Amino acid sequence: MAKIIHTMVRVHDLDKSLAFYKQALDLDVAHRLDFDDFSLVYLRNDENDMELELTWNQGAEPYTHGSGYGHIAVAVDDLDAEHEKLHALGYEPLAIKEFSREGQLLARFFFVLDPDGYKIEVLQRHGHYQ
Repeated sequence: MAKIIHTMVRVHDLDKSLAFYKQALDLDVAHRLDFDDFSLVYLRNDENDMELELTWNQGAEPYTHGSGYGHIAVAVDDLDAEHEKLHALGYEPLAIKEFSREGQLLARFFFVLDPDGYKIEVLQRHGHYQ
């Protein structure tokens, strides 16, 4: 059986990305590998068994996400408080939305973009989204 251990995104400004992921998602550096022309930084917090790898390539032009990238999703206890926090930090989260089927609430969520334009979906812990 395979275990997912990390997912990777390429970033243009490593310091700006590290600040975003710490402030927005409370992810800390778990492991860092710096080389002459690139760095690999693995982020996590006590809530996670999986890591987010930020890859920074020195001198690289901004990346495009292509047509295949979707989003990263996280679950939080208090969606409204997270939305307010991100707004106060100047990250401009989109409006909170609700997703229902046959009158049953499936999810409450909003999206926010990281410094490189990657979409982060923030979901209220509920049902499938724990």
